[in-house]
Amino acid sequence: MIALIQRVNHASVKVDGKTIGAIDAGLLAFVAIEKHDTPQTVEKMVEKIIHYRIFSDDAGKMNRSLQDTAGGLLLVSQFTLLANTDKGRRPSFTDSPPVEMSIALYEHSIMHAKTLLQTVAQGEFGADMKVSLENDGPVTFWLEV
Repeated sequence: MIALIQRVNHASVKVDGKTIGAIDAGLLAFVAIEKHDTPQTVEKMVEKIIHYRIFSDDAGKMNRSLQDTAGGLLLVSQFTLLANTDKGRRPSFTDSPPVEMSIALYEHSIMHAKTLLQTVAQGEFGADMKVSLENDGPVTFWLEV
């Protein structure tokens, strides 16, 4: 699983002009399921995101996690993170897993996150989403498990 996480002051996602997910301060996580992923790898990634220490402590050092700050998490599926861009001028997605597998594991990631955090919002798998955010920092990390 791949996640691109961004520390945000607020973030939201719209589908067909309607806001379907929104958070105040916390993390926006764009996530992509890989062929070898299982429920266990998805849970490991969710836990990594939630416990990743990228929020400032009283000394200004990145030493606090999302769970420590009681921030929100917005999970948005983004299969384009899987793109192979090694050749040519067009991305290839031949290594992407079957859609059914991706949907099931994305939904599993949301359910697992909700067992660990108070505020979890989500995008809509496969939809044309409009994501808005105010990046805090900016602080952005690429995570893999």
